[in-house]
Parts: sequence; structure tokens; C-alpha cells
Amino acid sequence: MFETRSRWSRVGVQLLATMIAVPYLLPLVAMVQGSLAGRGWGNYAKVFDTGVVPTYFRNSIVVAACTIALVYACTMLAAFGFAKLRIRGKEIWFWTLLVALTMPEAVLLSPLFVTASTFDLYNELIAVILPLAALQVPFAVLLSRSFFAGIPTALMDAGRIDGAGVIRVFWYIVLPLTRPIASAIVVLTLINSWNAYLLPLLMLNDPGKQVVTLLPTYFLSQYTNDQTGVLAAAVITAVPVVVAYLLLQRSFERGLAAGALK
Repeated sequence: MFETRSRWSRVGVQLLATMIAVPYLLPLVAMVQGSLAGRGWGNYAKVFDTGVVPTYFRNSIVVAACTIALVYACTMLAAFGFAKLRIRGKEIWFWTLLVALTMPEAVLLSPLFVTASTFDLYNELIAVILPLAALQVPFAVLLSRSFFAGIPTALMDAGRIDGAGVIRVFWYIVLPLTRPIASAIVVLTLINSWNAYLLPLLMLNDPGKQVVTLLPTYFLSQYTNDQTGVLAAAVITAVPVVVAYLLLQRSFERGLAAGALK
């Protein structure tokens, strides 16, 4: 780890970190202050009095959990194949997968809506889960492949000598070693799936199927514009993912460092 030895270096680093953090902290402070304007904590009570908060949170938990499971399974298998297996043309497939990183979510909304309508998936959570997982997999594979490449091939060879096939080698030898990078993938996917807004807004019109990021829109309509309710709902929406990140921060940072250095 690099250390700043002189006092002026430490002061300079602290000032730089503060300058970077302030633009992100100011909107959060303004959001919390605005949510307490007028009625104070009564604004939060107003949000819970709508009766939709438990439903929205349940749906968000389902979306996040299913998306994490899909991304984890697809990423581990794909990264293992790209890093350790001899597959003809795997580099072509790998770079083709990375092309998906250049596709913005907004461009995909129209074809995704048509596809969901065609297969009668509109107003179903799976219409949000599958696209969210597909959008997360390319970056997760890019991050994981270098980690898998750093796992000694001798461990796999030892397993094969003992009679284990590729599946058993992957399950019993390789997969347990991937916990650091798996932690980073889980945290990244959790944040992105919990904070998803455009896809749920497009795909979920039924109030019983909507997710927590759509909670602020409950206070916006053609005839109402309750900003204190919107900001209170936004704070309630942000709290779970902030708490989850703080609890998993060390694992997340170790996973990112492991994926970058392997």
C-alpha cells in the first residue's frame, strides 16, 4: 500500500479526496433536507401511509435476488470457460460479449418492450430481471476473467489426475477460490438492480408489480407534485442499498482489487 509520508502530501491527498466527494455528497444532503421540509418526519409517515411500501420492497428484493443469481451463475461459468477451457474461437466470443458494454440501456428499451409484449411478459417481474441480468453479465465477465486466469492450472491438473471431470474441478476446486471476485460481483449487481429505473418504469404498469425505485412517482401525477413526498420516498429507496454497501464494503474492495491484479 502506498503511503504519504510528508504532512503536505497528506493534506493534499485529503483535499483532493474532499473535492471529489463533495459533488456527490451535496445532492444527498439536499435530498435529506428536502425530505424533512414542512412536516418533518411526517413526510416519511406519509410515504408509509400509502400502503404500497411493503409491496414495492418485496418486488425489488425479488428482482435483485433473481438478477444476482443469474449474473453470478452466468459470470462464473463464462469466466471459467474463457480463462481455463480450450474452446475454439473463444476470443472472438469474448470480444463479441464485450461489445454489449457499448450498448446503452435507453437504446434497448424499444426492442425489449416489443419482445416482452410478444411473449406476454409485460407487467411481469421477469421482463425486468432478464434484461437487467443481461446488461450486467458482460462487465462481470470482464472483471472475473482475469481472476480466473490467475488461478493456478496445476490445481486443475491435480484434480484431473485424481479422476475429476471438468464439472467437478470447477465446482470443488475453482469455484471456492472465487469468493473475493464473487463478492464484488454480488455488490455491483445488487446496486445496479436495486437502482434500476427505466426498465421497471417501462415494463411494470401494475401497481402490485412495481419496484421501490418507482415509489417517488407515487407522489407525481398530472394534478399533484408533492416534492417532500418524492424526496422522502427517494431517501427510503436509497437506505437499503447504502446499508448493504457499508456492510459489504471490505469484501467489495477486496474483490475489485483481486479482479484487477490477478
